[in-house]
Amino acid sequence: MQPDLKPKTIAVHAGTEPEPVTGAIMTPIFMTSTFVQEAPGVHKGYDYSRADNPTREAHEKALAQIERGCDFGLAFSSGLAAEQAIIQTLNPGDRILVCDDVYGGTGRLFRRLYAKYNLDFQFIDMSDLELVKKTATPNTKLVWVESPTNPTMKVIDIAAMSKIAKSVGAKLVVDNTFASPVFQSPMLLGADIVMHSSTKYIGGHSDMIGGALMLKDKELYEQLKFVQFAAGAVPSPFESFMFLRSIKTLAVRMEQHAKNSQQIAEFLAEHKKVKKVHYPGLKSHPQHELAKRQMSGFSGMVSFDMNGTYDDVVKFLKKLKVFTLAESLGGVESLVNHPEKMTHASVPEELRKKLGIGPTMLRLSVGIEDVSDLVADLEQALA
Repeated sequence: MQPDLKPKTIAVHAGTEPEPVTGAIMTPIFMTSTFVQEAPGVHKGYDYSRADNPTREAHEKALAQIERGCDFGLAFSSGLAAEQAIIQTLNPGDRILVCDDVYGGTGRLFRRLYAKYNLDFQFIDMSDLELVKKTATPNTKLVWVESPTNPTMKVIDIAAMSKIAKSVGAKLVVDNTFASPVFQSPMLLGADIVMHSSTKYIGGHSDMIGGALMLKDKELYEQLKFVQFAAGAVPSPFESFMFLRSIKTLAVRMEQHAKNSQQIAEFLAEHKKVKKVHYPGLKSHPQHELAKRQMSGFSGMVSFDMNGTYDDVVKFLKKLKVFTLAESLGGVESLVNHPEKMTHASVPEELRKKLGIGPTMLRLSVGIEDVSDLVADLEQALA
């Protein structure tokens, strides 16, 4: 694909070529577990679908093309499966620096499952560059960044993290789920691996679970490809087909998510029953200028703290009619989530308090509905 194409064009055409036998414009769903071989070890490039499948191959090609600066894509059965593949390239004793307000499921994976294998996970505030430099030691192998973070919407300087990682010989991993490939290109800012929970914006319709890794380095790709093959956490051909379909509308969906979110963040910021709004597109956001440099749009996630008590929050949630109380994000419909009791319940209580994830914080995944209906729903519920 031409490198100078715009995101909307890339999204429509990524990974897809007319099927050579029939000329079908859409990639077929190759629902097969195995492939016929002409002789032992002699085949047409496919032997078993866990290793490779033509539909998943098109899906992975599309992933590499939508994330600018990447040459390779790998699809997984979930975002956490993609994260596990990265961790499984490490050795006991390796240090991993992780942003302190990382997604709750990521923190749980690191603290509860992989820490027992003598991996040294250090959760730190990555907005403090001096602290990151101090904590990065020669045995640091990964620097794990999420930007914007979940749910406090902290924006981390990816280019600065890349310099620190390189200074100690570490790889920089950037979870780009919240920004999406449309609004942020971590590889162009110095990342070594970009990961997504493709369940979210890439899938975009709350009907699939998936994960993705995109990267440029061939040797690192081969390591991760082996883990994908050996561990086997791959999506089915049907899911790969559905992700290919969803990618085609990614850019236009993101445009509407961001447009709606900006208006909702501005509305909430002026409301007397709202204490604080967390959205990179607001001038009041602590890293607003960094966000403007690093992102081409501010995406569709808005968090805010209500004035009042937890009981007030519950009353507000029950009054909502368009926003739906549910975990996950990135779908076309608008969702509201209570991080303390839902997505981030597994985060240690002391850390939750330090990060400001308390009983009155709510996280909105703003959909693509008419924004006037969304604002009216929030207004009547707050009233």
